[in-house]
Amino acid sequence: MQTRLKRWLFLIHRWLGMIACLFFAMWFVSGVVMMYVGYPKLTERERLQHLPALDAQAELLSPSQALHVAGINGVLEELRLANARGGEPVYMVTPAAEQTSAQAKARQREGTVIIDARSGQRLQHVDRALALASAAAYAGPNITTTYIDEIDEDAFSHSRNLDKHRPLHRVQLDDVDNTLLYISDKTGEVVRDATSNERVWNYVGAWIHWLYPFRGNVFSAWWSDIVIWLSIGGIVVALSGTIIGILRWRFSRPYRSGSHSPYHGGFMRWHHITGLLFALITITWIFSGLMSMNPWRIFDSGAAPLQTSQMHGGPLVLSSQDVAPATLLHAVGSSVKELRWTRTLAQNTVSASDAQGASILLDSHTAQARVIDRQELDAAVIRLLPYPVRGITQLNDYDLYYYARDAHTMLGGTEKPLPVLRVIFDDPQKTWVHVDPRTGAILGKTDEARRINRWLFAMLHSWDWLPLLERRPLWDVLLIALSLGGLVLSVTGIVIGWRRLGIKLR
Repeated sequence: MQTRLKRWLFLIHRWLGMIACLFFAMWFVSGVVMMYVGYPKLTERERLQHLPALDAQAELLSPSQALHVAGINGVLEELRLANARGGEPVYMVTPAAEQTSAQAKARQREGTVIIDARSGQRLQHVDRALALASAAAYAGPNITTTYIDEIDEDAFSHSRNLDKHRPLHRVQLDDVDNTLLYISDKTGEVVRDATSNERVWNYVGAWIHWLYPFRGNVFSAWWSDIVIWLSIGGIVVALSGTIIGILRWRFSRPYRSGSHSPYHGGFMRWHHITGLLFALITITWIFSGLMSMNPWRIFDSGAAPLQTSQMHGGPLVLSSQDVAPATLLHAVGSSVKELRWTRTLAQNTVSASDAQGASILLDSHTAQARVIDRQELDAAVIRLLPYPVRGITQLNDYDLYYYARDAHTMLGGTEKPLPVLRVIFDDPQKTWVHVDPRTGAILGKTDEARRINRWLFAMLHSWDWLPLLERRPLWDVLLIALSLGGLVLSVTGIVIGWRRLGIKLR
């Protein structure tokens, strides 16, 4: 019985390993590439930098006037004004998510509504000319734009957050970075940029690492399952190889050759030794990659949604009391790229953002600068969930669960301002909510399941540990060295498997 089990262990490792090592080698190489060149994304700061500034002299309708002409009544999640569609000023309306009426649900299905800020007319169709105009506004003067085509999905637009914008118009810029732009067919906004450097490196980086060749084609429906089961197969191969490696290694009594390994040289010896040295990190990285897929929704806790309207004393409703954009822009007195209306602590508030993402808060009715009262905010955040609050703490520094990563990384690109408030609820899911004390904006929500995922994925896979992240290039050296060891393990396995297959075929 024991002999039969050993034989099956060898057979599984030998034949599954031939395939698995191909993926292992690919993942180790692409993982190193992803340390420096990530999957293309348009960060909030990039988006604001490329928006034309709003003109305080332009004759624009007030929010209530524009909504009235467009036939939009009721409550909103937020309202934005920017030169985001062909370089022209438009209101971008997001319906309130907490409404339950049939009309509200229909508006939510419609998605973001685009309104001409001068006429109040609803804007829908995005054609070639408009896509080129949006690209030209993004690129700035003296940059040539060339329309390529309209696509649903390609190698650099697989992200699910682009689904609401599909199909996408592609426009090539003749700039120094040879940038490819993706323009939303729903709103006319630029929603992604990809430089030639990103596109080239992604074919040996994120695109191949995440097995995106199986996305956007006949395999799309099974992409998640393919990644999950390949990861499980890889874990089986690595575990079986570790067991075999330990069984074949003589710890106390060497073989006749004097070696602790039965293999005298060549690829078998290298594979045996590197397998023992790098088995743990290989298993760890494959397992943590599996956890990134949230297999079988194991990290979905079913936590209740945040009741933001309860926190802010009701939803956003615009009226004639909300002043026109010109009044707000004159009050700021500097270059503003976007105005954003929200309901904040029982008042309509406008956030005026500049090219760097810095914002000034204004009272929507008076255009006066607004400062969020900390005591009022503390009293409001406890209404986010119908559970007691265990505590509210202010973080002045990053920690294990609230930290920033480089914009190109998978978990990077989102602004993580400091200081931040952490609201800890005593609910079944042990929810934490992070709130910006300067603006009252909710920056993120995490529960116990997601915090476990943070350890099993981000910590184990990319070593998101502050003592390392703050001490680069130590982080780089460690990850590259371990990746090279894993690559040697994988390449030697490929060579051994290829030779074995050749013997069998002969």
